[in-house]
Amino acid sequence: MKSRAQESTNAIERMYVTMRHLFSRGFYKPMGISGEALRESLLVLRPEIYGSIAESKSELNGLIYVLDRLPEGIEQCKYINLIADEGYRQSHFKPIIPPKRRRNCYRIDPEQMNIEITRGRSDIYDVLTHLTFLFIESHKIADRILLDDNKISHDWAKLEANIQKSKLTLAEREATFIHIGNLLGRTFEEVLGAYKALATPTLPDRFIHIIYWLGKLALNERVNDDKRTITFSTVLRERIGHHLHGEIWAEHIKHILLKNGLLERPLHIISANMHSVMNSLFAEKALAKEVEVSSRVELFELLSLPESEPLRKKVKEYAHKHGMISVDDTSGTNIDVQLFDTAKIDFTDTPYEVHHLEKGEKPVILVMDYAFGEQAFETIDELLKPYHKGGKTYFLDVLSISIMGKAGILEGEKGDLMIPTAHIFEGTADNYPFHNEFTKADFEGNGLKVFEGSMITVLGTSLQNKDILKFFLHSTWNAVGLEMEGVHYQKAIQSASKIRKSIREDVKVRYAYYASDNPLETGSTLASGGLGTTGVKPTYLITFKILEQIFNKVRAHRQS
Repeated sequence: MKSRAQESTNAIERMYVTMRHLFSRGFYKPMGISGEALRESLLVLRPEIYGSIAESKSELNGLIYVLDRLPEGIEQCKYINLIADEGYRQSHFKPIIPPKRRRNCYRIDPEQMNIEITRGRSDIYDVLTHLTFLFIESHKIADRILLDDNKISHDWAKLEANIQKSKLTLAEREATFIHIGNLLGRTFEEVLGAYKALATPTLPDRFIHIIYWLGKLALNERVNDDKRTITFSTVLRERIGHHLHGEIWAEHIKHILLKNGLLERPLHIISANMHSVMNSLFAEKALAKEVEVSSRVELFELLSLPESEPLRKKVKEYAHKHGMISVDDTSGTNIDVQLFDTAKIDFTDTPYEVHHLEKGEKPVILVMDYAFGEQAFETIDELLKPYHKGGKTYFLDVLSISIMGKAGILEGEKGDLMIPTAHIFEGTADNYPFHNEFTKADFEGNGLKVFEGSMITVLGTSLQNKDILKFFLHSTWNAVGLEMEGVHYQKAIQSASKIRKSIREDVKVRYAYYASDNPLETGSTLASGGLGTTGVKPTYLITFKILEQIFNKVRAHRQS
């Protein structure tokens, strides 16, 4: 008899193959025969962020999580078209950008939404699994709308009547919550929580409209066999996997480095967010007269608050005057870059120093925003290639590559740390052991738990499954967490340093992750909400350790 872990592994492999097949086919109907394998696999898998997807009651936390990553209005659309960057920015259509996933989406008409895919196959898997969840949930609503005698339920009739009103009174709104609760199999309190979570300043009743449209389109599929359709544009199918966006992105960065006389200087690459390195180097000096805080962590927590935008702006302005160059993305990768010329940075009163180096030896730090899944291979692979300009070939002198990321932890809590010793690619036998310059000892004694071991690179966060994770945790794989980019980064680094020889073979590699969730702990999955200020301490601790090693290695390199 198969274990649940084996069943779940098979379901992931089936989903992976099915999605590639549907993409090659060019279109499918998610709730029709063509989408059956995807639906069934997701229901077998029952990913943690989709909660009660396999139960008859509706899953509200999963719904909120998914809607934060899909364009507003997607629930109203019968036709969803996944496209490449096909020049829509030159049209009158205004891009809709989901709050938790940077991708341009365009509402073409009341029935059609186009979603721009520029970050590779991982982006496609992400969208398709979220849409499959959304449509399964919509059919749960349809099940409660249609009564045994094919009559429409009283709750649906009342919701339909109230949705037509331009403004609801408090009594009407709360009565609507009760009707929605009956349609979802959820309590008034749970409905009220979801209502508040999805409300926007322009559409406070958004949740009510979402439930109405999900039910309406599912009912239409049931009664009239009028199925929703997902299509993949011809251009997207031709371009996917060809590194078009990554190549444009990397070439532009190298052009900026050359233009500023930085291309032949020693280079340290960091994959992280767009604030921690900048704040670590400049925030204290930039805000010395602005704020009084008792510690650096307190300053960084203050800067992370939504209302601190004026302070963040001052730090950025100061940084631009003292050696930082911002490279905003125009390639479609959605990966911004910051370049730090350490020859122009004043390191007094900081833990770092480079004054003992000649100007040409002072390193440049390149910070790139987080890549998304397979996009990590595309971007780093292109970035590490030689740059050809004016009949000359420039090889980048990359001394180190540091990856800071968020990951799901298998033991521990949100904010704890994971130091990988190897990356394992989920669903395959591919594994990538490497020498990590970071060790568990580097991070101990800072009030956070630290776990060292292998990390699982998953196809998508939406496929997290308890049974598989327990297997990785308790088996000889010695896994401590799961993330989406590690294998892809390491594959590119190894090919550039060991095979292609486009960068030095002894390039230093650092990986450190902090826990965004614990998918094995109820109430601690990604769908339970963000980190808030819990993420500040681990983010800046990892950043500090990266910079400490970069500057210490520079010192040691010089002395030897």
